[in-house]
Amino acid sequence: MKLALIGYQIQEKYNNGTVRDEDQDLFDFLSGKGLDIHREVWNDPAVNWTAYDLVILKSPWDYHEKYTGFLNWMDTLAQQGVRVFNSAGVVRWNSDKHYLKDVLDSGLPAIPTRYLEKGSIIDPQHNYFKELNTPRLVIKPCISAGAKNTVLVTPEEFPELVPLIQTWLKEEAYMIQPFVEEILNGEWSLLFFGGKYSHSLLKTPKDQDFRVQHYLGGKVSYQEADGGLVEQAAAFVNRFAADTLYARVDGVVIGGIFHLMELELIEPYLFLDNVPGRMENYYRALKDKL
Repeated sequence: MKLALIGYQIQEKYNNGTVRDEDQDLFDFLSGKGLDIHREVWNDPAVNWTAYDLVILKSPWDYHEKYTGFLNWMDTLAQQGVRVFNSAGVVRWNSDKHYLKDVLDSGLPAIPTRYLEKGSIIDPQHNYFKELNTPRLVIKPCISAGAKNTVLVTPEEFPELVPLIQTWLKEEAYMIQPFVEEILNGEWSLLFFGGKYSHSLLKTPKDQDFRVQHYLGGKVSYQEADGGLVEQAAAFVNRFAADTLYARVDGVVIGGIFHLMELELIEPYLFLDNVPGRMENYYRALKDKL
């Protein structure tokens, strides 16, 4: 089988040179296993996708900036009969953070979320702080990556921010969540390949910040989550990502219970760090699906 490992045009855009190029590490590892695999850019017009039996989404990190084109590309692959991991259905669902409503409706613990739909008008009388029982709110786009247009706001700051948010809403929908103080203690990321737990890490924001992304100064500490935490994270995979090649479950522990922040099923950084065991877990999951 001929496989394509998918990236995006400018590989350094979201990492600022601060992390390994795990795409190359993974590519080398899978090639070493004898797979006929090639690195491709998802929106490269020169690629003949019908030449591939399988397309593996690895780091199309700019998909949210070219969202319609990305979904059209996924449709094209389906029309051409090219298999994709993760599947097009999973990717479409996960590409818009309205999916968190499905998670909350399922009864699994996740951060409470409210939505400001595209084109809507903010009601200045609506007290989201009281509704979500929080002294601070986090506001961010429903289709985004890399903490784009993500703001932390207090009740005093909110009125001044409304005009800017109103401008943003002309372009896309936004979500509102309570600021979770536990994020300062770290956000867990648990990696699952083929539905099986592989490894975990704890991400903490830099001083005076709340964003944990490593390319924004967040720190990564590799820690093995205990069995209870793995079991709680696995519940999200079993419910919403049971047939995926890869899944990253991001969340915080509140009162001893893991609460989902994001379920990453499209282009998560996998924190493989060229560790053979982690890449072997990925390879075995891929082999099982092939």
